[in-house]
Amino acid sequence: MTVSRPYQPLPNAFRASVVKRERQIGCWASLASPITTELLGTIGFDWLLLDAEHAPNDELTLIPQLMALKDSVTAPMVRPPSNDSVVIKRLLDAGFFNLLIPFVDSAADARRAVAATRYPPQGMRGVSVGQRGNRYGAVADYLEVANDNICVAVQIESRAAVEAIDEIAAVDGVDAVFIGPSDLAASYGHLGNASHPDVQQAIAHVFERAKAAAKASGILAPVREDAERYLAMGGTLVAVCADMGLLRGAAQAVKNHFIKG
Repeated sequence: MTVSRPYQPLPNAFRASVVKRERQIGCWASLASPITTELLGTIGFDWLLLDAEHAPNDELTLIPQLMALKDSVTAPMVRPPSNDSVVIKRLLDAGFFNLLIPFVDSAADARRAVAATRYPPQGMRGVSVGQRGNRYGAVADYLEVANDNICVAVQIESRAAVEAIDEIAAVDGVDAVFIGPSDLAASYGHLGNASHPDVQQAIAHVFERAKAAAKASGILAPVREDAERYLAMGGTLVAVCADMGLLRGAAQAVKNHFIKG
């Protein structure tokens, strides 16, 4: 019998799977609650995105959620509010090894994101010898092994990013490109309509160019039919649901059954 073991960041098996372009099915977490995060961690998703861009999260709410996932097989991933080296440094020190960097529009943006996650000379990450990421100094070789165990996915959310996808995907240290469909739709002039043919063509192009560069590609797709279509198009890092949507949908269904109108 195969025994599932809790996710361990060192060595980072999740990153290895992403780099090999293996299918990784995830869930989005925006409720900023260690209780709901712990519950989602019992389900067995490959990864769980803790959002600090469009959700009320910071280090002090994210750390309890990491603690809530300590016995889960699910790999925690975090999205910082911006491509900011100081914010990224604090998230790494808090204990994250997998990051999704928003609004990367160019190869320069991608290089800056990667540099923020790497200690010198490969990058510019500031050094703290006793932070939560290295178990407060208990991981003796953390400084030597950390760079090789950080997973970086960058978000493609604009027309400019789509046009620069080959250059972005070619950046060393970018493990995956991840499409933000809502912002991408807005950039193409179709606010609220990611199903528009122009947007779908751009998504397909990103998946195609990522595959050509041997890089993983992903997307947030909480509608099942969308998720299945994107997986068929070659997406490998796909978030198929979100905590807020799951709660709202289930509550709405119960309400509609008992309260008409």
